[in-house]
Amino acid sequence: QVQLVESGGGLVQAGGSLRLSCTASGRGFSNHNMGWFRQAPGKEREVVAGIFWLRGTTQYAESVKGRFTISRDYAKKTVYLQMDSLKPEDTAVYYCAADRTFPLPTDLALVDYWGQGTQVTVSS
Repeated sequence: QVQLVESGGGLVQAGGSLRLSCTASGRGFSNHNMGWFRQAPGKEREVVAGIFWLRGTTQYAESVKGRFTISRDYAKKTVYLQMDSLKPEDTAVYYCAADRTFPLPTDLALVDYWGQGTQVTVSS
């Protein structure tokens, strides 16, 4: 089993920044690729960014390219999402995810592990 614990959400004004963190633990974690999904009210959960654990290759949703940066600390089994130039439409619950495939699956049922989610609210 793998446990994913997120932190770093909160309330920020438009144009501001936040950094999310997610740390993996458990014997089941074996170089799983990691990333972030988000779900806004009334919308489906979508992939925001992912990182190929061994090589550091990244993927981003078009809507966040140039504003968000995903990175990882291999030794700490932690993935980060630096979110800059935040917009009100970035408001959502952000979920950390871990999966053996890359890019991360768009079919949510195929994702191996999920975090509990952290709320990000961007005010206008």
